[in-house]
Amino acid sequence: MCRNIKTLFNFEPPATDEEIRASSLQFVRKLSGATKPSRANEDAFDRAVDEVTAAARRLIDSMVTNAPPRDREEVAAKLKAKSAERFARPADS
Repeated sequence: MCRNIKTLFNFEPPATDEEIRASSLQFVRKLSGATKPSRANEDAFDRAVDEVTAAARRLIDSMVTNAPPRDREEVAAKLKAKSAERFARPADS
């Protein structure tokens, strides 16, 4: 469930509001143990996503680094290669 939470700090271009919200949604899903809340919990779930999104935006906007910004395409390619290696089928013997 949490594999979709990505590092969002220090990228060029910077993280979008949509990316931050998607990561916040994954975080709240993990905490609650529900991918979709019941109607009774929908308001609390949505409020938590909104609050986590706001906190994540404040965090990302307030952090500083001396490291150069990372390239999104380069990081995505490395993650894709790592995933391909991880899920590769073993060779037939």
